[in-house]
Amino acid sequence: MVAVALSIKTGRGNYRLNLAAPAERHPDGILLTLVLERADGIERVAFRCRIASELVTQDVDEETLLTRLSPWIEREFEMTRENALKTIRSERKMLELSFDASNRGPF
Repeated sequence: MVAVALSIKTGRGNYRLNLAAPAERHPDGILLTLVLERADGIERVAFRCRIASELVTQDVDEETLLTRLSPWIEREFEMTRENALKTIRSERKMLELSFDASNRGPF
């Protein structure tokens, strides 16, 4: 698992983006469990990103994936944060963002 935490600057302050668990590698893609944590520690939001195998190779490392996702999450921070919080509260599960040929995101 990658030990690096990337910094994201938002309108709500600085957040750290890091992996909450090792990447899950499946034949159809890679599943990452990510955590956004405010620098002062008062907020922590978890969500998942599913990246289809057509966008990345199975041997790509977690740090590279996190580095690719970071600018996209920073740009889409408010939407991602709000949707993650709503999904946890109403559905009692983590938000899952899917990136594939029809929704490439940062890939």
